[in-house]
Amino acid sequence: MNKKILLIEDDIQMQSLIVEYLKDYNFDCTAISHPKKALKLLESKKFNLIILDLMLPEMDGFDLFKQIQKISNIPIIISSARADIGNKIHGFELGANDYLAKPYEPRELVLRIENILKKSLNEKHFISDFIIDKINKEVFLEEYPIDLTKIEYEIFLFLCENINKVSSREQIVNATSLNINTKNRTIDMHISNIRQKIGDDSKFPIYIKSIWGIGYKFVG
Repeated sequence: MNKKILLIEDDIQMQSLIVEYLKDYNFDCTAISHPKKALKLLESKKFNLIILDLMLPEMDGFDLFKQIQKISNIPIIISSARADIGNKIHGFELGANDYLAKPYEPRELVLRIENILKKSLNEKHFISDFIIDKINKEVFLEEYPIDLTKIEYEIFLFLCENINKVSSREQIVNATSLNINTKNRTIDMHISNIRQKIGDDSKFPIYIKSIWGIGYKFVG
């Protein structure tokens, strides 16, 4: 399957050059000129990496960078004519995975993309029938995405990382961003939601087992 790249660049000639070049290396590249359209697209479509120009209409590239981070932890390469060290430092401080100062050879861009995606692959963990993508905070069941909330993802990740170990409700709370009294049934509610989404029957569980009086255990 071709890796999906989102190019946010308002120079049409540059767009065409990058899209065609990446196509030769089996990348499926979608080019967008306007920041607001890019944000809308990111809400409905999944990409493996973003190439982001800084000088864009309606919104500065750094401001767009911050908006993207609110939607996804997708890797970002900044591609910009702003070659000074101040902009580069700011880009990396925001969390950019790489910074390419224009002009550059398209082949260099390909190498940077491949390097980042290789690191991204190393952040994917294969547990039982699941794939956990820690960078994008996504869970897949046999390659099908599971739509977990932030808290559900944190709980599921904790249970998976403690596979075949019994975890108390208190341990689960402490490992997540929940701020609740562990005596209530909030954890049970989240576990119930997770089970429903992964097709796990609470009476005959395959993945998440209830441990009476203690908590839960993910079974591998």
